[in-house]
Amino acid sequence: MSLDLPPVAPAVTAELVQGLTPRLRKRLDAGVTKLAGRPSVRDGDIVRIAVDDDTHLELHAPGGTVTSTDAIRCGCLLAPDCLHRAAAASAAPIADADSEPEPKSEPEPESQSQSLPDAVQASVGEDAPGTPDSQSASPAEPETPTPDQRAAAQAMYDAAAAVLEAGTDGAGAVLQAELLRAAHTARISGLPRIAASAVAVVTQLRAARRADPAYRLAELTAALREVLVTAHRLPGSTGSELATLRGTARQPYAPDGSLRLYGLFSEPVLTATGYAGAVTWTADAEGRLYTVSDVVPGGPGRAVGAADRAVRIGDTALTHRELSRAGLAVSGATVSPTGRLGAGAGVRAVRASGAAWREDPLAGLWELPVADQVSRALTGGDGLLFLDVTLTGTVREAAGDCLLAHCDGLTLRLAAAHDHPALPYRDNLRLLSAAPGTRLRVVARLDPSPLPRALLLATDHPRDPGAHLDLGLDRLQHADLPAPAMAPAGSSPAPDEAPLHLLRRRVHQAASAGRRVLAFPGDSATDSRRLGRYGLACAGDLLDELHSAAADRSRDVFGRLVPADVNRFAHAWLAAAHYTEEVDRSLCAAAWGADPALPPAP
Repeated sequence: MSLDLPPVAPAVTAELVQGLTPRLRKRLDAGVTKLAGRPSVRDGDIVRIAVDDDTHLELHAPGGTVTSTDAIRCGCLLAPDCLHRAAAASAAPIADADSEPEPKSEPEPESQSQSLPDAVQASVGEDAPGTPDSQSASPAEPETPTPDQRAAAQAMYDAAAAVLEAGTDGAGAVLQAELLRAAHTARISGLPRIAASAVAVVTQLRAARRADPAYRLAELTAALREVLVTAHRLPGSTGSELATLRGTARQPYAPDGSLRLYGLFSEPVLTATGYAGAVTWTADAEGRLYTVSDVVPGGPGRAVGAADRAVRIGDTALTHRELSRAGLAVSGATVSPTGRLGAGAGVRAVRASGAAWREDPLAGLWELPVADQVSRALTGGDGLLFLDVTLTGTVREAAGDCLLAHCDGLTLRLAAAHDHPALPYRDNLRLLSAAPGTRLRVVARLDPSPLPRALLLATDHPRDPGAHLDLGLDRLQHADLPAPAMAPAGSSPAPDEAPLHLLRRRVHQAASAGRRVLAFPGDSATDSRRLGRYGLACAGDLLDELHSAAADRSRDVFGRLVPADVNRFAHAWLAAAHYTEEVDRSLCAAAWGADPALPPAP
């Protein structure tokens, strides 16, 4: 999309699309495409688009976001019920409340409930009125979803099932608006988790339809599965399960006293939802990890330049690049459950000395057995792995070449953490592949797959073990590489991989092309038998049911096709998607020698 438009709130897009006549709804996708080719100009908080020689469209975004339908104004004769306003909202990025930067002052711990939507407070009041009798009558009854939350979950399930039915090609602006409306309803009903997932689905759909290079089918499939499984489980959930499925509108920040932190590494952030910046990881003397974030609306340029911006905590003048190699002394710290440091008015921070990766206290991060690190990552940890590896070569994958390395008796694949050409991940991996036999200490993020695989984030300097390189921000040079050494012998061959891809590719095909791609005549018995020979009989049954549900079309007494059973197909697809995710998780744990059933690390 060539237009530089401000983010638009989901409710605004949904309301504008709903106000169109049926005739204009059919023309909406063409209107979005046409609008993308029109010239635009930004004047402060106002973006003006020349629809034609005589008509101009204005988007007013005070504070950087369009938050009302009145903020999108058109000068054509059909306004305000014209196609142009809805097309502009559908072409603009989505304003995601969960991705907005945190306020400068975090709420006190005792007032965390005030950050939830009013609907949650009202629902709590309905379930537990404030009279003494009612409070003593049901203190042990687990919390259940309110009627509004059940209705919102059902609306979300129906909207997501319609998207799955249509696929990316058929899920145009109208179906996207329905999903955004369901997201808005879920948010005001106190369901921020599923609302954020729905926004992610719409973002991926738009990226797919405009052939964005950043689009990934696996990410769309994961987001769609998250929406459907949450909407399916939420109406029958209670207690802690309900709290998890409901999510939180914002991460609460709790006081954590004084902290002495040591910089670990920095990574750029560039999301499909239009946010960019950097995150710097630090650790204390006990090995607990903390992050300092600077992520706001922006593009690749901001992701590249964010490393040289001052960190937003206290009065320190350290940049993210400097903090990753220095230290920080923080007083009055506030920390979220995920380890993110708050930037409240009462937080004070000054520069302190850092530590190299091979010095205490950071060296202890690499002493934990690899299998235990993987178990932690698979059970709700931060996903980071601290590994000592020896490079052995490269291997070609569908997304490009990745490094092969020996690590703790395993043959490990190290892939680029981000493919955007503005970030040097891919170039750095290409240079490292020219130095087989090099021993490195690295930081990577677990990438669950049947083979040991991780995304490479940072590595110590090949010629200077006392320094490190942030591979998404720093660029390696040929002079940084040591002379090629002999790669260690005895590489174990890749194991015979179970053919789970036979089911996974059908799950991905359905998310991309909709139900019709699986409804074509064909026989899935061969694939089912092959899955059964590998002990995956359940996968074979799910594959057969997925094809059967896709092809289930009956006719009325006049021989006309009746509407397909969308719910049956959505249930079959969700079961297959959930199964593949869980099997992938188990195979990943087995490949690393980890235990996926271990509780998450504190």
